Amino acid sequence: MNFKLLFFIPVLLLFSKLGYAEIKLPRLISDGAILQRDIALKIWGWADPNEGVELTFEGKNFKTTADKNGDWNIMLPAQKAGGPYMMVFKGENEITIRNILFGEVWLCSGQSNMELTMERLKDTYPDIIKSSKNKQIRQFLVPDKYDFNNEHKDLDGGNWKEANPENLLEFSGVAYFFASELFEKYHVPIGLINAALGGSPVEAWMSEDALSKFPEAFDEMIKFKSQTLIDSLIESDGARQEKWYNNLNKSDQGLISGAEWFSKDVNDDDWQEMEIPNFWKEGGIEDIDGVVWFRKTIVIPKRMEGKKAKLWLGRIVDQDFVYVNGTYVGTTGYQYPPRKYVVPDNVLKAGENTITVRVINNQGEGGFILDKPYFISSGLDSIDLKGNWKYKIGASVSPLQGPTFIRWKPGGLYNHMIAPLTQYKIKGVIWFQGESNTANPASYFATFPALIDNWRDKWQIGIFPFLFVQLANFMEETPEPTESKWAELRQAQLQTLALKNTGMAVTIDIGEWNDIHPLNKQEVGDRLAQLAFRLAYNEKNTDTSPIPKKSDFQKKVVVLTFEFANNGLKSKNNKAIEYFEISNDGTTFFKANATMKGNKVVVWNDKISNPSIVRYAWADNPARANLISINGLPVSPFEVKKE
Repeated sequence: MNFKLLFFIPVLLLFSKLGYAEIKLPRLISDGAILQRDIALKIWGWADPNEGVELTFEGKNFKTTADKNGDWNIMLPAQKAGGPYMMVFKGENEITIRNILFGEVWLCSGQSNMELTMERLKDTYPDIIKSSKNKQIRQFLVPDKYDFNNEHKDLDGGNWKEANPENLLEFSGVAYFFASELFEKYHVPIGLINAALGGSPVEAWMSEDALSKFPEAFDEMIKFKSQTLIDSLIESDGARQEKWYNNLNKSDQGLISGAEWFSKDVNDDDWQEMEIPNFWKEGGIEDIDGVVWFRKTIVIPKRMEGKKAKLWLGRIVDQDFVYVNGTYVGTTGYQYPPRKYVVPDNVLKAGENTITVRVINNQGEGGFILDKPYFISSGLDSIDLKGNWKYKIGASVSPLQGPTFIRWKPGGLYNHMIAPLTQYKIKGVIWFQGESNTANPASYFATFPALIDNWRDKWQIGIFPFLFVQLANFMEETPEPTESKWAELRQAQLQTLALKNTGMAVTIDIGEWNDIHPLNKQEVGDRLAQLAFRLAYNEKNTDTSPIPKKSDFQKKVVVLTFEFANNGLKSKNNKAIEYFEISNDGTTFFKANATMKGNKVVVWNDKISNPSIVRYAWADNPARANLISINGLPVSPFEVKKE
């Protein structure tokens, strides 16, 4: 008999039991946590079945026992705003949580416009970032994970971070400006739980039981419960992408060893010219997926020689590799981020210098986005890079089929990023999402309200404030009335206000036609804060965008009455009101005239004798829409039908 083995087995079991028996806290309840003030809180965690757990807080002891599954919780009486405090948990082990504050906790969710960090905004708000040190504004960044099978009890990572110039670069821009407004007004700690993921549709954030009411989305979630399917898609997507790029790089004439086109001294006499910024098609390149190389020669003054420089190249579709005088300075892998590169010391020379950009277009139309900054600068010296560039096609290949984007499938983000949060008390939610649902806006009329009901049901803290951002203006303007999926989705968002304790920030005046990620996140945060003042804190004198409240369809005219316009309405530029449309049949729309009186607007067109539908700002980018409140907030886009 192996006596050594007999001795080893009970020792192993002992250490295994001790390891399992240690009490554990959720990642949200950790150093630096901000807990919701003025409400009884459930502090929870896990331990060995039937293990005793004790919490010591502010000289008081709270005791409980884990159930047969190892779950335990302790109810902490409501606490006023303040801190820092410490909590000590004892079971078989001991855990001490330090630097705890009580204040207001807001969940910040949605897609990329909520996710977009202050890092992306550092050139827009440099002074704000420099002066951002505030130990009472903190963010917990939820890891981006999905799971279609199980609702997770805890997060895989994350910690609380205080606002300061270093940490702030990880904060959501919208959420930080929202928190700053709240803190300035109430001077209480503000905790932000940032659970957002770029590109995510609303269905990804809904629980399985909520999705069961939407058969198409529900069936897709059930389909992706198969790990075999997920693994095969990941493998096939990766193999397809690797094969495409390998073929592209082998085919690219600009990468031939010893004759690379990024070399400073390459002969570009036979290259053609194109005005930049521009799309390839407008520049004379038709139906190309693959690689096009661009080169520009500029003259650098002596005072810039050898100095570090900033090189901004707007935005490029899709991927770019950038060289200055043959020196590689950076790359960006997809179309949305701004191209901001640093040219190292000793690269720039007095006299002629070359900038070379290798642009890869996977599918669709490649090019350089208009109305973005293109320059190179050092100190006070700046050289505009717009104008003629030379170009040459490096390779033309078949388009690359896009990936499956498994992480965006229904239910996955809820299970891994939201379910672990639902025991953590919050004040409310701010939400910026919808762009990824514009392909089928009709479904959003039902799915978005269902998400709000779903989250309120899961949190079990009543009808908490749910504040959301209406889609900003985006894409090119249209001079005549037209159908718009973005406008239709805005209408779905507007109608979601029928749910109690919801608020909508209208942003059709602060978007950018050429960027789905507009930079003015401060105004977005401010407008959300105004909604919070009214809905979460019962402030009466707040600024809210007017919305249609009542419509009176008369012969030849429609009289509209607006809510949140008690002080009246006005034209932003003191010109005639634009962007109203009217229709007899709901199919053919005509531009309409409009006059204001107080909180009412009268709309008509002489060609329309029996109006049945009125629209306002019904376009992807209603940039000319100029009906605003007396306080300067834009009226929401809308469609009103005769009952």
